[in-house]
Amino acid sequence: MSDIKLFESKKIRTHWDEEQEKWFFSIVDIIEILTESNRPRKYWSDLKKKLYLEGFYELSEKIGQLKLESTDGKFYMTDVADTETILRLIQSIPSPRAEPFKQWLAMVGYERIEETENPELAFDRAMETYLRKGYSKEWINQRLKSIEVRKELTDEWDNRSVKKGDEYAILTDEITRAWSGFTTKQYKSYKNLKKEGLRDNMTNLELVLNMLGEASTTEISKEKNPDTFEDNRVIAKQGGRVAGTAQKEIEKRTGKSVISKQNAKQLADKKKKELKLIELNKSK
Repeated sequence: MSDIKLFESKKIRTHWDEEQEKWFFSIVDIIEILTESNRPRKYWSDLKKKLYLEGFYELSEKIGQLKLESTDGKFYMTDVADTETILRLIQSIPSPRAEPFKQWLAMVGYERIEETENPELAFDRAMETYLRKGYSKEWINQRLKSIEVRKELTDEWDNRSVKKGDEYAILTDEITRAWSGFTTKQYKSYKNLKKEGLRDNMTNLELVLNMLGEASTTEISKEKNPDTFEDNRVIAKQGGRVAGTAQKEIEKRTGKSVISKQNAKQLADKKKKELKLIELNKSK
C-alpha cells in the first residue's frame, strides 16, 4: 500500500509491505528534506559511494526499488529503504533536521500499529493534517470520501489484472480527460501545480465530479467484467463520460466553468475573508 506521509509539511512517498509488516520510504524524498538540496538524486549517488568507502558494504542489499508516483503523475522505479536502513543513512547526512526526523520515523511506525487496530484513526489523522494546512471541514470530508472511492476503483483494477504504475496512470487519465477535458498532467499545469497533488488542489465540485467518474468506472467494470487492458480503457472512458455529462449540466445551469484555476485552499481562504467582511459589516 503506497501512501504520502508529511514531515513538517514536506511530502515523503511511502509504502507499507503487508508481508514484511514494514514501512519503506523514498530515499530521495528524505534526502531532499534533510539537505534542502536541489539535486537530491545526485546527493544520493554521491552518498552511496561515501557509505561504501566507510565500510557499509551491505548497502546494496538493504536498498529496494518500488514504482512510486512522481510529480508528473506517472510511476517510476524509486530507491526505497526500511526504517532501520533510513536511520543508518541519516547518520551520514549532516542536518539540523536529523533528530526531529528520527522522532518522526518512530511516530510513523507507532501510528501504523494503532491504525491496524483501529482503522478510523487513519481518517482522523488525515483530517487533522488537512485542517492544519488550512482546508475547510467540508472540503476535507469530500477528500476523505474520494480516497475511499479511489481505493474501491484500484481494488477493482487489481481484480482485472491491471498493472500498477503506467496502466493505472493511463486509465486515470482516460477518466479525467473524459469529464474534464484534461489529462492529469494537463490539469495540474492548468492549476499551475508542480509537486502538489492534483486532488489536494481540487475544489469541492471538482472532487465530486472526479469521484463520480471513478465510482462509475468501478460499477461499470463490475457489471461488464473486462478481460483485457483495452477493455478496461473503454470502461474508464465510459465512467468518465458519466461525470462529464454531469459537469456539462452544472455549467449549463450555473453559466460558469466547473474547472477552476484556483485550488481548494485558496477558495477556502477567500470564503473566510468574505465571512469576516460580512461580520464586520454586521457589527457596524
